[in-house]
Parts: sequence; C-alpha cells; structure tokens
Amino acid sequence: MNISSLSERHNQHITGNEQYVYDHLLECVKTQSPEQVLDRFRYLFIIAKNYDNQKVLETLAQIIANKKASENFPFILNRCCHILINRWQLQPSTQGYVVELLDLFELLPCGVGKSQARSYSNRMVQLVREFLDTDYFKQLKRLATIASQNLEGKTNPGKKQEVVGNLITRYPYLYDHCLLSVDSSKEQQETVYKVKNQLEKQFESKLSKYVTYQIRVAQAGRQKMAELNADRIIKPANNPTLLSDRDLGKSLKHYIGTVENGHSYKDLSRSFLTHTSDVRNYQLFKDDLYEYVTQSIEGKYGKHSFNKRLYDKLQQMYPKYNYNQPDEFLKMRTYSQLFNYLIVESPNNPSHLVFMDMISNMGTTKTIGLLLKLVLVCSKVKPYLEKRFSILFNHYESFTRDGAAWLVRSLEKVNVAFSVNFGSLDMSFLQRIYAK
Repeated sequence: MNISSLSERHNQHITGNEQYVYDHLLECVKTQSPEQVLDRFRYLFIIAKNYDNQKVLETLAQIIANKKASENFPFILNRCCHILINRWQLQPSTQGYVVELLDLFELLPCGVGKSQARSYSNRMVQLVREFLDTDYFKQLKRLATIASQNLEGKTNPGKKQEVVGNLITRYPYLYDHCLLSVDSSKEQQETVYKVKNQLEKQFESKLSKYVTYQIRVAQAGRQKMAELNADRIIKPANNPTLLSDRDLGKSLKHYIGTVENGHSYKDLSRSFLTHTSDVRNYQLFKDDLYEYVTQSIEGKYGKHSFNKRLYDKLQQMYPKYNYNQPDEFLKMRTYSQLFNYLIVESPNNPSHLVFMDMISNMGTTKTIGLLLKLVLVCSKVKPYLEKRFSILFNHYESFTRDGAAWLVRSLEKVNVAFSVNFGSLDMSFLQRIYAK
C-alpha cells in the first residue's frame, strides 16, 4: 500500500481517540524502561489482549471498529512506532530497542478467518498484518537496519550476496525519501535528519582521514610508512567506501580535479551560470544546456545516438516558453525533467534504460560526474536527484550486491561526489592535490 494515498485520506485531522493513544505511549516511553514499553506494545498490538489499562483498550477498540479503520490504521500504528523510535534511535544505549520493536511483528499470530475477525483481538491482528504490507513498515525496517548496523559499527558489509536494502546505512542522502513520507511527524523528521547528519559527518571524516593517509603513504614511501605505523606514530585509515582504492582515487580526482580542457566541474558550472544568467529566451537556454551536457559525453558514444536523443528531449520540454526569458523556476523544472530522462522517471515507471546505457558506454564515474555537473549549476535540484536514486534503491532493494553491482557503484560514487562538493568538511586540500 502506497504511503501518499494513505496520508491524503488521514492527514485531515487527528481524532481525540488517536491522540489519547499517542499521549499514553509517550508517557510510557518517558517514564518506563524500554523493556517495559516493548512489553506494552506487544500486549497492545501483537497479542491484542490482557492489557493493564482498560481505557486504552477501549479507545483502540473504537478506533479499529471504525468503518475506515483499514485506511487509517496504518498511519496510526506507524505513528505509535515512531513515538518509541524517536526516543530510542539517537542514543547508542537504546538503539537496540528499535530493532527489538520491529522484531515484535514477527510474533504476530497467523491470520484469522472472517468469522473470527469480529472479535477485538482478531480484528487488531488482522489490521496489523495488513500494516506489514505498507510502505510505512518498509520504512520502519530500514530504520531498524540503520540502528542495527550502527550498533555493530558496521562500515563495509562483507558479503557480496548481502541484499542492497541492507546498505541503507551507507547512503544518508537517500533518507529523506526512504525513511520519511509526506505525513511524517515533526519528531520523526527531526530524528531522521539527526541520524542523516551524524552519518554524513562520519563518512566525510573517514574519507578525509583515508585520503590524508594515502597522501602520506605516497610522500613517505610504503616501507617508511610501515615503520611509522609499527611505531604507532601514524594510524592507518581504511577506505570507507565499497569501491577499490584505485576506483576511489580515480573518482575523487574526477569529481574534484580537472575534467574538461583543464577545468573542474565547479569551474564549468560557474562558467555556465555566468553565460546563461541573462539568456534572451528559453530556447537559447536549452541550446546552451545541451552544449553544457554534451561536453561531458565521449565523442563516439555521443555522436552515435545519445546527443540526438538528448537534443530531441530538450526540445520537447515546455515549448510554449521557448521565446520567453526563463526564470529560475523554469530552469529548475528543466533540470528536474532532465534527471527524469537520464536516470528514472517515477516509482510507477521505474525504467532506467538511458542510465544503464550511459554507464555501459561511459562508465560509472563519468556518468555520476555528468549528474554532479547539473547539480552544481542548481543546488536546489539536489533533493530531486536524490529522489531519482531512492527510486532505483527501492526497485533493487531485494537484489544482492552482486546482482545490482552497477547500482551499488553508482550509489557509492554519488556519496563521494556529494561529500567532497557539498559536505561540511574543508576539502580544499583535496582540490589542491587533484587539481594537478
């Protein structure tokens, strides 16, 4: 079941009965141990009987007896879960209880027949079972995966047969789209943003330490470094990505160093913005954008088919504005439509043949570089690019790392490109090195 359809129905208002249940759980999570709260949750929603607060049971009974219970209950149960998760997610000492909360759903009794479904406990079990098929539950499982891997200090999942979904911890730029929905509460948003910022900073720090260490190795020589390491003067730093050392080095050089005629992507983006700042009309802007993009396309591949298809696509975009001077909003819509074409359009139409074709002909590094080049001219479309990759992530979530190796490489390189171009750490030393 899709979240947006649920939230549209339920976002009108929160009933007094719902608020009573939320307030009860909030009081419990504030005043009781996580073990006690988990036990309460189990009796309320999994066993659905023998709860020690009769009024809460009666309130829930009224909620699930409502004729729209099947529509509204997923939202209600999701919020109940997040009341607990918001309290536990950010503290290392309580993160494990997020995992235990999700594990409770595995204890749900088997389905019941229609004749039995009229009783309170059986109706509750039936509604909870329906909840397991929603996007809400999928998001909750992702949160539990993040909590679990944070506890283990897991940075590089070792098995190539591990599913792509288990890599969610590695890609905080997907969190706005994979862990939040249109009706997420303020508390839920704050929790996700805090986790996202924490993991982004961790990755940037690890990447910086790794590059610094590699530079010292190159400068001092490996034998000398081995002696320094043995004396614990300099601590080795591991590659924080799933890319090989060689691939990571090439990616960093590409995303920071010179790529076209002695210019970096940032240089090229600044030049494009200057050139198109007062462009006379939208048609000329699209022509300039076409030139800007195709400069990054290798000659043979571009001339064979890509350039013409890209040109035709741009000509189809908003033709009624061709002779108007484009404002920032129209430019943003154009970049967004270009991401639809180059990566993937929507969850309902997840075809990504153009993206696969680009990777096959240009390689992952240059393909991600082209997308970075577009984001650099308009940082406001960065969330839109992230959304495109979240669609691919959702589509391949159950695939193994080996089965979607091209996607994992792409996700890793987006992470590197974003970190060195939009991160909070000072990466100027990298720019000096890779500019050579």
